[in-house]
Amino acid sequence: MAFDTLLLDEREPGLWLLTLNRPETLNALTPPMLDEIASALRVVEAGGGRCLLVTGAGGRAFAAGADVGAMRPMSALECREFALLGHATMRAVENTPFPVIALVDGYALGAGCELALACDFIVASSKAVFGLPEVGLGICPGMGGTQRLTRVVGKSLAIELVCTGRQVSADEAQRIGLANHVVDAHDLMARGLDIARTIAARAPVAARMARRLIRHGQDIDLAHANALEVEAFAVLCSTEDRHEGMAAFAERRAARFVGR
Repeated sequence: MAFDTLLLDEREPGLWLLTLNRPETLNALTPPMLDEIASALRVVEAGGGRCLLVTGAGGRAFAAGADVGAMRPMSALECREFALLGHATMRAVENTPFPVIALVDGYALGAGCELALACDFIVASSKAVFGLPEVGLGICPGMGGTQRLTRVVGKSLAIELVCTGRQVSADEAQRIGLANHVVDAHDLMARGLDIARTIAARAPVAARMARRLIRHGQDIDLAHANALEVEAFAVLCSTEDRHEGMAAFAERRAARFVGR
């Protein structure tokens, strides 16, 4: 499937790369681009994807926000529709059955930061810069940034970062839990691929179930989250991959998971 604003490539079996491809605008997000991201996720799922990497073209930005030029003439109602579309796209990223890793090189600001936050975790280059600068434009984050950032860094720091619009370096992002890893820009893709290969080599049904438990469990009380974990554990014990994984462990060989 061809896209106008994205590149989508299966780099290895089950391992996909989605590249935001508007480098002339620092990959600024527009409504058509958000629609294409959601479509790309469906392509990866239909193709049996086990892990998706998301990055930006051009080396200067992951995505430097929503496209202000496209937003400026919007009415309040059109802005609302844009925000709703953004929320739907971010939920689509979160609700994929496979892990999604953001590879951030350069700016991840505004909606770009919100997209990175919607991914499961972030691997950043040493020149990555994060921020939610919307208050400087007379608006607030509109695609989940206030809520996802709070869940990552806590209420007090989220309020500071959103209300000041202060930008965060890669090192600070790692220190506050926003980025999992920081590497040299030349090593960013290699590190992302290494992590994705490790994930793809694990039992896919188990990885998907564990990811879903973590995603949904954080928003409910501990007792109910633990109850969901028990049921998921029981379901996984009925899979072919459980028997293969335990047999491989006992026989000291690599497991050959089939996703059933």
